[in-house]
Amino acid sequence: MSVSEILSDKGRDVFTAQSNMTIESVAKTLAQKKIGAAVILNDNQQVCGIASERDIIRQIAKSGTDALAKTIDVCMTPKVVSCDETETIDALMEKMTKGRFRHLPVISNGKLTGIISIGDVVKRKIQKAETEAEEMKRYIAG
Repeated sequence: MSVSEILSDKGRDVFTAQSNMTIESVAKTLAQKKIGAAVILNDNQQVCGIASERDIIRQIAKSGTDALAKTIDVCMTPKVVSCDETETIDALMEKMTKGRFRHLPVISNGKLTGIISIGDVVKRKIQKAETEAEEMKRYIAG
């Protein structure tokens, strides 16, 4: 299964934030939307970072509640690892495992077209295993 197929199923909505937004504002939106990360865009609407709940917690642990008034760019990851729509689930798992992160922005032709979480990948891997098990049962029974 490819990234394109996952996005067709789950949708292409991505919460983005500007690098000058406050940590508090981004954190509130993450909580409201029940999501784990925001893709950060620069003034040209290009991806310049990603900020996860963990990034925000680390900044609060470092600076206390004063961190909430800082801009999200102080805690975002600026070197964003992304994927494209042709990549497979196995390729995504390898990237996520190697990089120790749970969210991959999808970039096609230089534009942000979606985001894939580890939950999306695990869900599809389980579906694939269940389908293969059913096919094996039918083969053995038939």
